Parts: sequence; C-alpha cells; structure tokens
Amino acid sequence: MSKRDNAILEMLSAERKIEVARLSNRLGVSEVTVRKDLDGLQSKGLVQRIHGFATLTNPNDVGGRLAYHYEEKRRIASVAATLVQNGDTVMIESGSCCALLARELADNKEDVTIVTNSAFIASYVRDSRHVQVTLLGGTYQRDSQVMVGPLVHTCAAEFYVDRLFIGTDGWIDGVGFMSSDQMRAEAVRAMAASASEVVLVTESEKFGLRSAVPLRLSNSTLRVVTDQGIDEDLRHHLEQSGAQIMLA
Repeated sequence: MSKRDNAILEMLSAERKIEVARLSNRLGVSEVTVRKDLDGLQSKGLVQRIHGFATLTNPNDVGGRLAYHYEEKRRIASVAATLVQNGDTVMIESGSCCALLARELADNKEDVTIVTNSAFIASYVRDSRHVQVTLLGGTYQRDSQVMVGPLVHTCAAEFYVDRLFIGTDGWIDGVGFMSSDQMRAEAVRAMAASASEVVLVTESEKFGLRSAVPLRLSNSTLRVVTDQGIDEDLRHHLEQSGAQIMLA
C-alpha cells in the first residue's frame, strides 16, 4: 500500500468523512488521482465513495477497523505469518490484525488450512487458492461478523492445532488481555483449549486500555506480536510472566 493510501486512511480514521476535493488539496494531487486511490481502497473494503465524499466503511465491523493504523497492523500480521509454515493448520479468531494475518497467509503461503469463527475472514480470503477455510458454527454477530455461543465450543473441540491467533481490546496489569464482548471472550477460551500456543496480534496502543471481559489465558502458552511502540517495562513484565514477544 502506498504512502498516499496510508495518509488517506489516517485522515479518514481521524475525521470519518472527507470531501474528495479536500483530500486532493491536502495530498497535493489531482482529484482524478484521489478518486483512483479511493477506488483501490474501496476494492479492499476499507473506504466508500459517496457523492463527492470519502468515508470509512462501518467502523463497528472488521472492515471499518482495518483502516485504522492499517500499515502498522499489516506489519504485525506479516511478522505473525512467519510462525506459519506451508501445509499448516491454524486457528484464527476475529479482529483486524487477524484478518490481515489471514490475508498474508493467503498471499504468501501454500496449502494452509484456517479454522476460524470469523465469517469476515472466510470472505476476506475467498479469492485465494492457497488457503482452505473451515468456518466454525455458532450464533452470528452481525457487526463483528463472528460466530459465538456453545456451538463454537463444540466445533472447536474437533480440532487441535499448534497455534491460535487472536486479537484483543485491551490489557490491564493484574487482569491480562481483555475483550469488550463476553460471547467473543468465551469463543476465544473455547478455541484456546484446542491450541498448543495462543498468539496475540495487536497494536501496542491496546496495552493499558481497559475493557469489560478478561480473556483468562493463564493456562495457555502465550506469544505476543506487536509493534515497536510497546513500553520496555511492559515488555519485560510480559516476558517475566512467560510470554514470548515478537516486534514488528
């Protein structure tokens, strides 16, 4: 993705809706060039063009959240993808970093099977012949486009994989990683029981954010893939607790 694309996404993340003419002025390029850039971003499901304006897609769904710090998330996903080899079967939970990880696997790996409760991820990589997706059953949450509920637990129990990749909505010292949704947290726990290792893929800004539901991953072998902005003391704390840290 070009620097101009990233600049457009950062501006839209801050302002949500911007006139094409204003984008043209701020970027120093023609409106024709901006429209071409927006067409490319729209094809990736990141923005929408509406009557002379550009907007983010629904900020409550995964596609909308992809636009926020896109390049940072893509780098995290790229590092996380190095943990997956051709022919592997992995579990991937929902989230924007997780979606970009699935895209990395689809574009750069061969014969990978992705077991996921995310309908968004299943759709996001549907064009790839290099990954096969197994979608876990459950109750469908519309905004997050994810399956939750007891059926996720039943389906996940039919698998055992080396790694489960998950996102997080926050981390608080003494509590650990957290989710904003109880049903999604339960789905994460169910999937974690079917994996040798849980890999958190998240931006460093999530550390220190409080959310409602602890993920309770203390029984899992934990690895964290994040960006260079993580506080050094926090990194040391996580390592002391047994987590392995990888920086993008």
